[in-house]
Amino acid sequence: MFTHLSSPSQAVVSVTELNRTVRQLLEGSLPVLWVAGEISNFKRYDSGHCYFSLKDAGAQVRCVMFRNRASLIDFRPVDGMQVEIRAVVSLYEARGDFQLTVEAMRPAGSGALFAAFEALKKKLETEGLFAAGRKRPLPAFARRIGIVSSPSGAALRDMLSTLRRRWPGISIILYPSAVQGAQAPAELLAAVKTASTRNEVDVLIVGRGGGSLEDLWAFNDEPLARAIAAAPMPVISAVGHETDFTITDFVADVRAPTPTAAAELASPDRAHWLQRLTTLDVQLARGITRILQDRAQQLDQLGRRLRHPGETLCTQGIELQALSEKARNAIRNHVSRTSMQLAQLERRLLRQQPDLAGAAFRLERLQQRLQAATRQQLGERQQRLAYARIRLETLNPRSVLARGYGYVTLDGGQLAGSVTQLPPRTHATLHLADGEVGIRVDAPAPAQESLF
Repeated sequence: MFTHLSSPSQAVVSVTELNRTVRQLLEGSLPVLWVAGEISNFKRYDSGHCYFSLKDAGAQVRCVMFRNRASLIDFRPVDGMQVEIRAVVSLYEARGDFQLTVEAMRPAGSGALFAAFEALKKKLETEGLFAAGRKRPLPAFARRIGIVSSPSGAALRDMLSTLRRRWPGISIILYPSAVQGAQAPAELLAAVKTASTRNEVDVLIVGRGGGSLEDLWAFNDEPLARAIAAAPMPVISAVGHETDFTITDFVADVRAPTPTAAAELASPDRAHWLQRLTTLDVQLARGITRILQDRAQQLDQLGRRLRHPGETLCTQGIELQALSEKARNAIRNHVSRTSMQLAQLERRLLRQQPDLAGAAFRLERLQQRLQAATRQQLGERQQRLAYARIRLETLNPRSVLARGYGYVTLDGGQLAGSVTQLPPRTHATLHLADGEVGIRVDAPAPAQESLF
C-alpha cells in the first residue's frame, strides 16, 4: 500500500510501479464477479484471444478473454448480445486500462432456457434430424410459396416486398400464426401441419424478425421441429437476425440469415432471368443469322455449280468430238510408227540373210581341220599313254620284287627299314613277289660294303 505522498521527501515511483501496484490492489481486494451487460466491439484474433467491451446504459468496461477460456464457449458471441461474464477485475499495466479478465461467459438470462435449448438440440441431432443427407434442395422456379409468420409482423412485409420485386407473378399463401408468446408454439405447429396437409406450395418459409432468446423461444419447440422435418415440401427457416439460432434453423432444409434472405432463396430473380433471356435471345439470333449466312453461301456455291442440261450436253459433245479426233490421231500415229518399224526390220532381215553356200564351204573346211586335229591329238595321247605305262611298270613294287627283292614288316605292320629295328628274337614277315614268309631274327648282321 502506498503511503501518503504529501511530503516532498517521499520517493518518486515510476508509472510501471504505479500500474503494477494498482493491478495488485484490484486483483487482491475484489473477488471473482459475475457481471451482466451488452457485448460491443467484439474481436477474435488468429491467436484465439477475444477482446470486447461490456456496456449498459450508464457505463462500459474493457474485457479480455484468453484463448484457453474462449475455446470453452459453446455459442458465438456477437455485438449487441446480452451476456453474463465471470471475470477478475484487473488493470492492463502497459496502457493503464481498467479491464476485466473473463473466465466464463453465458447468454444473459438464458440459464434454464439455454440448457433446454442445448438438450433438445442434442436430442434431435442424435436422431438424425439435422443430417445433411436428409436436406432437400429448393426448387429453381417455385410457383407457390407458403409463409408461416405473423400477419402484422415486419418480417412478413419484408418477405412480400422482396417476392413481388423478384418475381411478381408468384403465388403466395400465408399460414398466419403468432410468433411470440405462450400461444405461439401451438399456432406455429398448427400452421406448419396445415401447410403439410394441403401440400399446395412448392416451398415453405417459417420466419419472423429478430429478438431475444425469450422472444424466439417458440421456434425451439420440439413438436414444431418434428413437423418441419416431416413436411412434404422443402422448408426454409428464417428466424431472427443472422446471429440468432433456433432449433428450426437446424431441422429445416435451408437456414436463411434473415426473412428477406429467405424470400430471395425461395424465389427466382426476375431481373437476372430477364437478363439471362435477353442474352440467350441475342445468342439465338446470332446463331440463326450465322446459320442462314452459311446456308446462303452454300446455296451460292451450289448455284454456281448448277448448269443447264443443254449447256452440259453441248460441252460434253465438244469434249467427245475432241476425244474422237484424239483417238483417230493416236491410231494413225500408232499405225505409222508400226509400219516404219516393220520396214526397218525387213531391211535388217534382208541385210542379215545368211550365206548358205559360203557357210557350207566353211563348215567343210572346219570339219577337215577338226579331223586332222583329232588324229594328231589322238596320236599324241597314245604316245603319252605308252610312255606312262612304261614308267608305271618300272616303278611298280611287284616288278622290283620279281627281280629277287623283298621287304620286311614287323608284327604291327610297320615297315622295317633298318637292322636296328630287328633286335634278336624278333618275329617279322618277309614279303616276296609271290607271297609272304614269317621269319625269326636270331642276330642281325650289319650291312656289308657294296660290291658296286
